[in-house]
Amino acid sequence: MFESIHHIAIICSDYEKSKTFYTEKLGFDIVQETYRKERDSYKLDLSLGGTYAIELFSFPDPPARQTHPEAAGLRHLAFTVRDLDQAVKKLGEKGIVTEPVRIDPLTGKRFTFFSDPDGLPLELYER
Repeated sequence: MFESIHHIAIICSDYEKSKTFYTEKLGFDIVQETYRKERDSYKLDLSLGGTYAIELFSFPDPPARQTHPEAAGLRHLAFTVRDLDQAVKKLGEKGIVTEPVRIDPLTGKRFTFFSDPDGLPLELYER
């Protein structure tokens, strides 16, 4: 029935800050940017490697995301990388702090986490 994941939708509290983070720091490409006057909201369509991936939304005064303790629902967004050390270094050069690298006890693969401007946990997972 399902073929693939189409996209992930993210609501941000500071549209310009999040737009800069996902495009200039993480390297997503802008597919389309739409201002929806009736909702006083932006919708930014982003792609990664030519694949549509994220819809970034702004809404007036969205409630803060609960992270500690973790709430039920989507836990985090993970990205595959070929070289975790290189990815961590590139993020650091852009002022993005990552957690210490860990090893997944089930797969033996290395991974780490960092956060977007609203504290959404993002994961790098090495192939």
